[in-house]
Amino acid sequence: MSVELELAPKTKRAAGECCSEPLVYPDVSAQQAERMATIAKALGDPIRLQLVDVLRKHAGKVCVCELVPLFDLSQPTVSHHLKVLREAGIVASERQGLWAYYYVVPGALDPLGAWLPGCCEPESCNCSSNG
Repeated sequence: MSVELELAPKTKRAAGECCSEPLVYPDVSAQQAERMATIAKALGDPIRLQLVDVLRKHAGKVCVCELVPLFDLSQPTVSHHLKVLREAGIVASERQGLWAYYYVVPGALDPLGAWLPGCCEPESCNCSSNG
């Protein structure tokens, strides 16, 4: 069985004209992407990721004085990392006397957590972890 192919002559596109329509569109709005990027950027530092991990495991608020011994960092450096997390809306704090007590804001990681499972669906995944 033979198949006949008809070749169309090449045609020039106008300058700036796309070659085709996009195949996919983002499911994430610009506002959602901005929020998720803020969270991801704040968690992009290993110390900040570990701080959030420690705070998530505590049932209540944790004094910064309890966090400092966990890391080979000075108290001002730990406080700086906590400030970055606070500005990203991931953690919040309450002052009691001289000390600040930190906790993970409920739901703060939900936007990123809700998106991550869907980013690598088995049927469309081409990453190395999907055998």
